[in-house]
Amino acid sequence: MAFKFYMKYVLIFLTLVLTTISCKNERRLENDISKINLDAQIERFDLLFANINNENLSKLKQAYPFMFSEKYQDSFWIEKAQDSLQKALFREVEQAFLHIDETELEIESLFNHLKYYFPEFRTPRIITTTSDVDYRNRIIVTDTIVAIALDTYLGSDHEFYENIPKYLREDLKKEQLVVDLATEYAKIYIYQQPSKTFLDELIYFGKQLYFKDAVIPFKTEAERIGYTKEQLAWALANESYIWRYFVERELLFSTDAKLASRFITPAPFSKFYLEDIDTESPGRLGQYIGWQIVRAYMQQHEVSLKDMLIKSPEEIFNNSKFKPRK
Repeated sequence: MAFKFYMKYVLIFLTLVLTTISCKNERRLENDISKINLDAQIERFDLLFANINNENLSKLKQAYPFMFSEKYQDSFWIEKAQDSLQKALFREVEQAFLHIDETELEIESLFNHLKYYFPEFRTPRIITTTSDVDYRNRIIVTDTIVAIALDTYLGSDHEFYENIPKYLREDLKKEQLVVDLATEYAKIYIYQQPSKTFLDELIYFGKQLYFKDAVIPFKTEAERIGYTKEQLAWALANESYIWRYFVERELLFSTDAKLASRFITPAPFSKFYLEDIDTESPGRLGQYIGWQIVRAYMQQHEVSLKDMLIKSPEEIFNNSKFKPRK
């Protein structure tokens, strides 16, 4: 009994020591990254476009030629800017983003992290616009430009979003803007062959979420995956059950395309086809499990973020030693 009592406290002590060391290492890492100090300046094209007229349109087109399709004449843009619905949109965006400094600082922090992990990264121009609430294409990223549709971040309960399903409206808020931007960069840096199995999908989205762990650590875990606190708590509490469900039904290496719609793509809940579970569960639980597998792999191996993103799903899964929390 005395030995067990002694060993219990030895384990507690070692856990505290390792936790302390880990925290110190994380603080040191974040300090090093903050010294990179990239400058990210947001260009408010949305405000400029809202005030165009026959006199200044030509100048704006010269400054932002990529924002104007050549198939439309100048009269089209003037009429668009003067349309009553567009004016209402402009007003709401201007009010919601009257102070954009905090968003700018979050983007700068993201860019500093990208530069640390990917030295070849070059700061793009950041241009805000409106998109007639095209919530499926909120952010576009190229090598030199980031275009952000601010009218898709007005707040989950905004009247403009009344006809959008609730589970999709949840992310249409300012706090998710930098999360979405990080997701778009994850798509650029992840290399993986086209998915064939459910496991391929799990690992791909696990890579995305681990990428966000690294580049936006200032966001909460719930924000990184786009869950509420309650939804993340549900996933944590039921992690063992979810994993057992996947394994016992031999879903991991299944090529059934329907599994993506059940557990990967955005949905109001995941589809276990069990009445007492489905309506309580959050959607995209396959992404959540993939996240935990990739985290387990990175804990087991000294691999850079850059190298992990190009490893095969099989290599990550087979060497992860993943065990769900009970």
